[in-house]
Amino acid sequence: MAAKFDAAAYNFRKKLPFVSKDLLRWFPGHMNKGLKQMQRKLKSVDCVIEVHDARIPFTGRNPIFTNTLTGAKPHILVLNKKDLINKSLTLKIKDKLKAEQSIENIVFTNAKDQHCRGLKTLKPLMVDLIKGSNRYNRAEELDYNVMIIGVPNVGKSSMINMLRSKNLSTAHALSVGAVAGVTRSVHEKMRIANDPTIFMLDTPGILEPKVSDIEAGLKLALCASLQDHLVGEETIADYLLFWLNKHNHFRYVDYMGLEKPCDDINKVLISGAIKFNRIRRTRDYDNSMRDVPDLLETARMMIKAFRTGDLGKTFLDIDLLESGNHATREKVNVLL
Repeated sequence: MAAKFDAAAYNFRKKLPFVSKDLLRWFPGHMNKGLKQMQRKLKSVDCVIEVHDARIPFTGRNPIFTNTLTGAKPHILVLNKKDLINKSLTLKIKDKLKAEQSIENIVFTNAKDQHCRGLKTLKPLMVDLIKGSNRYNRAEELDYNVMIIGVPNVGKSSMINMLRSKNLSTAHALSVGAVAGVTRSVHEKMRIANDPTIFMLDTPGILEPKVSDIEAGLKLALCASLQDHLVGEETIADYLLFWLNKHNHFRYVDYMGLEKPCDDINKVLISGAIKFNRIRRTRDYDNSMRDVPDLLETARMMIKAFRTGDLGKTFLDIDLLESGNHATREKVNVLL
């Protein structure tokens, strides 16, 4: 059990760690190519499932999806990794998304749990929505095609694999990974269920070409939707420390071998390096060798502890959830 600390006793930072906007711009060629592929496939799709990280339901969702991919088709928003947030928040999140963004079909899932109730509801929900929609050129087709979309590393491929495993009792067919950008193009449709026959198309994670909000970009980086090295592991760890202190989450104190909360990321990483023996050899100015704390490796450990829940359940969008008005993001027109 983590020790309790009085946050009022500490003079924590009020401002975000500095990070250049240039570090938060990551729209490589495969994203642009993938988006065009997705738009071409849209006519053959009956339903669109948008997957996003449950820790940031109001942050980082790509408005390009709303404008070009989900408008004319039945749409389900799946908030994955629900095991990393407190269950008590789910109803409030749903209510806010419905009230402010008119999203009716919201499902919370854990794509790594074969017994997840959310995963069990997806198939019947897809079928009901498709049956109740105008399928236009696909009205006579007996099979259903579903496109799964989202920003990088939110669990799209894992979800398809789990649905295949649950409904067809077959082995996983798609590669998954803990870093952004594993899926780099639109896959051919893949059967995930019989009776009725449902096919899914896996797609690459697509970010906005520019992340205009620094904190939104840091949240995406912390949730691994941006590749760590592009932003910098120590920068991501520093934002994590800032957020944990701001919201009185002090489990990191014991985890990183500290005696009390600390606002200095270098001191936190040095303490963690000593606790976990993350030491590297370096050559000194006089050509002699000495041991120094490996701050980069320790930053990676701290970030991983957040992502796996070892620092506790953390809902990064808590300020947006509790705010009186969360402005709906202005729609953008995207010309491709």
